[in-house]
Amino acid sequence: MDNCKCMICHDAPCRTACDCFDPARVLRAKRFENEGYILSEYQEGIPCKDCDGHCKADCPIDVPIKETICDIYDKTMSPEILPMKEEVDISCDICGVKLENPFILASSVVASTFEMCDKAFSMGWAGVAYKTICLMDIHEASPRFSVTKNSDGSFAGFKNIEQLSDHSLEENMEIFRRLKAKHPTKVIIASIMGRNEGEWEYLSRAVTEAGADVVELNFSCPNMEAKGVGVDIGQVPELCKRFTAAARRGTNLPILAKMTPNITDIRVPARASIEGGADGIAAINTIKSITGVNLDTLVAAPSVHGKASIGGYSGRAVKPIALRYISELSSDEVVGATHISGIGGIYSWHDACEFLTLGARSLQVATAVMEYGYRIIDDLVTGLKYFLYQRGYNSVSEIINAASDSVVDTSDIERDTILFPVFDAKKCTGCGRCYLSCADGGHQAIKFDESTRRPKLDGAKCVGCHLCLLVCPNGAIKYARRRIDSVKKDDK
Repeated sequence: MDNCKCMICHDAPCRTACDCFDPARVLRAKRFENEGYILSEYQEGIPCKDCDGHCKADCPIDVPIKETICDIYDKTMSPEILPMKEEVDISCDICGVKLENPFILASSVVASTFEMCDKAFSMGWAGVAYKTICLMDIHEASPRFSVTKNSDGSFAGFKNIEQLSDHSLEENMEIFRRLKAKHPTKVIIASIMGRNEGEWEYLSRAVTEAGADVVELNFSCPNMEAKGVGVDIGQVPELCKRFTAAARRGTNLPILAKMTPNITDIRVPARASIEGGADGIAAINTIKSITGVNLDTLVAAPSVHGKASIGGYSGRAVKPIALRYISELSSDEVVGATHISGIGGIYSWHDACEFLTLGARSLQVATAVMEYGYRIIDDLVTGLKYFLYQRGYNSVSEIINAASDSVVDTSDIERDTILFPVFDAKKCTGCGRCYLSCADGGHQAIKFDESTRRPKLDGAKCVGCHLCLLVCPNGAIKYARRRIDSVKKDDK
C-alpha cells in the first residue's frame, strides 16, 4: 500500500489511539481499495491534520500512521467522493435462493467447521460453500501450503495440496443442521464429491435432507490422492454429464458444477454438466502449479519429507485467468443462460465488480480470507455499495454482464487508431524507465535528453503500445487519441 508498511494487524493497537476514528480501519480500507468511502464523511478535512500523531506510538513497527492517512485523504478526496446517503440493493440469488449480498466463502478450509461458518455468517458473509464432503478416507500432508509473494510481503499467489473435508458425513450433516437452525436466512452450498453414480446420488440426497440450499459438484480439485475423481472428472465431459445426472436424482435443489481451469475449453464440460441437470456453473477451481524450488535443498515447495507434488494455485495471480473463463462461460449460448458463480483472486470490491460485469452472478472467496480473515467482508460489502451508489445504480443486478459485449474476437479489434503517449512534465521525475523499456522492449520511440532528464516521443516510430505508460512509476504518462490510416496488405 504505497510506502506504508502497515501489517493490517488483528485488533490493531492503534485502533483506540484516536478519539475521532479508527486509524486501523482506514489503513485496512486502503489495502482493499475502499478508502474513498471510509473517509467520505470528512469532506472539510480530517482531524489528523492538527493531531500530534500519537497513534504512531502504539504501532509495533512504527508506521507513520498520521502521515499515511493524510496522504490517503489528499489523494482520495474530491467533489465526487460524497457520503452514501441512500441504501443500495446488493442482494442477489442463486437460481432463486436469495443471497443478502453476492459474497460466499469458497469451498476450502475457510468453510470447514461449524465455528468457522458461524463466525463468517455473524460477520456478514451471505453464504458458505462448505468444504467438499465425500465418503473417502482423507489423509492430508504437512506442510500443504506455499506462496509467491509481492514486494510488500502480501500473497501474489497461493498453492495448496489440500484435499477434502476430513469429517465424517454424519459430522458434517450435523454441522449443516446446526448452522441452518442458527442462521436460517444464510445460504449453505454443499460441495460434494463421489467416486461413482451411487455416491453422487447418495451425497446429494444426504446434504439436501440436512438443510443445504444449493449443491455444488466438485469436478475440479487437482489435489486428490484417489484417482478418477476431482479434476479427472472435470476434464471428461461425458463423466460431468453422467455424475451431474446422478446428483440430480438425489435432490431438487439448485446444482452448480464446479469447473477446472486445467483444460483447453472450459465450455465443453460446462455444457455437458448442464445437459446432465446442473442449474449453473462455479468457476474456477485452482490451477495446477509449482510455486518454486528451494535452491538449497533442490526440492519444490511445499516440501513434504523431501518430496513435492503439483498443487492448486489461487489468489490474486489467477484473477486474469478466472476472468477469461467467466467471460467465455457467460458468452456461451448454453452456459450463459444459467447461473455463474465466479471464483479466483477476488480480494476487493473492485475485483468483485469485474467478475460481475463479465457475467458472474455470485462470488466465492477463499485465499483473501486465508490471508486477512473474515473481516474483509466489511470492505467487500461497503466498497460494492459505494461503487454502485456513486455511479447511480440502484442494485447490483444492473452491472451484471455490463462489460460482456466489450470482449470480442481478436479479428474484431479495431486496428486503425493509435493512442500516442503524452508526458506530464510536472509529474515526471526523469527516472528514464519509459526510455529503457521502449528502447529495449518496445519500438525505440522514446528519446531521453540527458541534460534535462526528460523523455521525448518520436511519433514516426511510436505504435501506441503503452508499455511506457505501464512502467512509469509516477503516473506521468497519459495518452491522446490520433487517427491514422491502416496499410492493407492488398494495397502494398
